[in-house]
Amino acid sequence: MLMQTHEARLDALRKELGRRGLDGFVIPISDEHMSEYVGSYAQRLKWLTGFGGSAGSAVVLKDKAAMFTDGRYTVQVRDQVDGKLYDYEDVPATSPAKWIADNAANGSRIGYDAWLHGIGWAEAAEKMFAKKGIELVPVEGNPIDAIWDDRPQPSLNHATPHDEKLAGRSSADKRAEVADWLKKEGYDATVITALDSVAWLLNLRGTDVDSTPVALSYVLAHADGTAELFIAPEKVTQELTQHLGNAVSVRPRDEFEPALAGLSGKTVAVDPQHAVAGIFHALAAAGARIVREGDPTVLPKAIKNAAEQQGHRDAQARDGAAVTRFLRWLEIEAPSGNIDELTAAAKLREFRAEGGNLRDLSFDTISAAGPHAALPHYKVDEDSNIPIPPSSIYLVDSGGQYADGTTDITRTVWVGPGEPSAEMIDRNTRVLKGHIQLAMQIFPQGTTGGALDALARMHLWAGGVDFNHGTGHGVGSYLSVHEGPQRIAKPNGPYPGSMTELRAGMILSNEPGYYKAGHYGIRIENLVLVVPAQITSEGDYLGFETLTFVPLDRKLVDRSMLGEAEIGWWNRYHEQVRAILAPQLDGEDLAWLERECAPL
Repeated sequence: MLMQTHEARLDALRKELGRRGLDGFVIPISDEHMSEYVGSYAQRLKWLTGFGGSAGSAVVLKDKAAMFTDGRYTVQVRDQVDGKLYDYEDVPATSPAKWIADNAANGSRIGYDAWLHGIGWAEAAEKMFAKKGIELVPVEGNPIDAIWDDRPQPSLNHATPHDEKLAGRSSADKRAEVADWLKKEGYDATVITALDSVAWLLNLRGTDVDSTPVALSYVLAHADGTAELFIAPEKVTQELTQHLGNAVSVRPRDEFEPALAGLSGKTVAVDPQHAVAGIFHALAAAGARIVREGDPTVLPKAIKNAAEQQGHRDAQARDGAAVTRFLRWLEIEAPSGNIDELTAAAKLREFRAEGGNLRDLSFDTISAAGPHAALPHYKVDEDSNIPIPPSSIYLVDSGGQYADGTTDITRTVWVGPGEPSAEMIDRNTRVLKGHIQLAMQIFPQGTTGGALDALARMHLWAGGVDFNHGTGHGVGSYLSVHEGPQRIAKPNGPYPGSMTELRAGMILSNEPGYYKAGHYGIRIENLVLVVPAQITSEGDYLGFETLTFVPLDRKLVDRSMLGEAEIGWWNRYHEQVRAILAPQLDGEDLAWLERECAPL
């Protein structure tokens, strides 16, 4: 009999923990690859609690339980998770480990799935618990899986080769680069666990995870240039086998853990940021020498080659035409009050599909009307969906996955009739000024994203306001829309990567914002490519090439607040928008574009 209520599921979990001699259990949103987006089979937290956000965790003890989320999900977690069953806890004010240390009895045995948690978390929790006489216990088999009767199975969809013309490099060339690194460092092998790293290294893609074109698999890369791919046999086609060649042996995914045991006496590099604790445990048990090193594919994956850069430009051009058609449709239809957030999101996807080559969305569209726009990571569903109110701000943050590139764009628009308030115009103009400041900036080689972050905030700060998210994240090449290691964010903030040097070829978002809780939100986002800017006697400088081309809403701009250089940027940008999009549009869509791209 299937358990329909979250109360029944929580009760069943407690009984299962009791059978295992455990006093508590930690449930993250994660899979065996520590992915940002996980397949339905790994949505254990959602099944147990009802929480549908992309970041969070829960702890279940015998007599109490708690949900842990950060400021992005303060409202959502209270809407979706029953407060009679779970306490709401805010991160980083507390954490699951700290809460357990404060609430579990001395002598408690707290279980965790070592294949869903990073080694850093496990070691820190173990150390914290030891002071309180609490034992952290890695479980054999996840207890939620034991009670989740209708749990979906991991995807068995085929993995497919990624065209080398779009990749710009062969898999053999990439594997040789990794092998050279291994030999130089004196390592025998490295474990590649991040799904986008596997996809990049072997030039393969898949459909196993929503929004990210990856296949569930692991790789062991060796110093001799060979590699072992661990993947479900049902996913492997003759075409893929041919593509991989003789230097890549294909083994069933369930042989991965036993294969780690075969590395006894070997020196193995493992990335603690991407590999789960279970991998470290298996290697340690085998007697391998473990070296904690960053994934050697991360940086070359982030630095896009010429083919990937051009692919992005081509994908952005098609995507820009689709978003432009959507914005014109929205301007006509939304003032009636008959268009809701879900309808708008579906219409945008329809325009993207009509543009051609769309494989998936790059994340769930943030279609945010009125007060929902003040939630930076709002996710519309049947329960939260509202009509877009006339005379209000509407924010749409969305992206597409195309074989030649991954897109991500945010536009904030005024939905008529009437005019936006003076405050709305002021805040939007300040966001725009920060966006332009960052877009125009040149900077010396060696500059980090953290050093640039204040440029996007300076005009907001001058008005006594700010925004509580990063300014820019890395973007993959028909891979993850959130890709490291680079990031533009406050250096002392919660986002890793802000101290990573920006290098030519990296793609990032430029997305400052402003959010007035309960009223409206504003964000302007384009993707930018780091490019050489100029060479001086003082050294080489870099800058940004804008990749995203869609009109910005002039109804929300106070021209008198803009300087000459900013007006010049606006007009040049819209000249480019027109030049790139006009050949793809006709009729009323083209006329709308011409109007929106007129000089400011």
